[in-house]
Amino acid sequence: MSIRIDYPNVSPAGIKALGSVYSYVSQSGLDETLLLLVYLRISQINGCAYCLDLHTRDLVKKDVSVGKLAVLQAWREAGAAFDKRELAALAWAETVTRVAETAIPDDEFRAVSMVFSEKEIVDLTIAIGIMNAFNRIAIGFRRSPAIARATTSENGNQ
Repeated sequence: MSIRIDYPNVSPAGIKALGSVYSYVSQSGLDETLLLLVYLRISQINGCAYCLDLHTRDLVKKDVSVGKLAVLQAWREAGAAFDKRELAALAWAETVTRVAETAIPDDEFRAVSMVFSEKEIVDLTIAIGIMNAFNRIAIGFRRSPAIARATTSENGNQ
């Protein structure tokens, strides 16, 4: 699949602005591994190969187990693999990502509110929004994951 638009080069100021939001979230005080799990789950929902590859690699670097990564899609059935903050964040990420389907029910808000402060919920929601934006950009413009680029280079099919 070939790239449609090299968006970082076409709109560097726009991508830099999105990057500023991403940086804010990274410095918000939310746990980095928790954020990466949320980013990976959102990318699974949206089917963003570029972000799936990127965030999986980031989580492996953070020493998150392969087993935990393997069951992320089925986190509700994964038992004690995830702590209560991760479970609440993943549930919130799913309902916010699927807002057109879920309308974000009050019970979902109450559940996340039991585990996170108001500021943390706002910051987590910003994180969810920015990852959904990055997914849509990467998918829309056909950004290839590193694994695909490496395979293409190895095969001489650039």
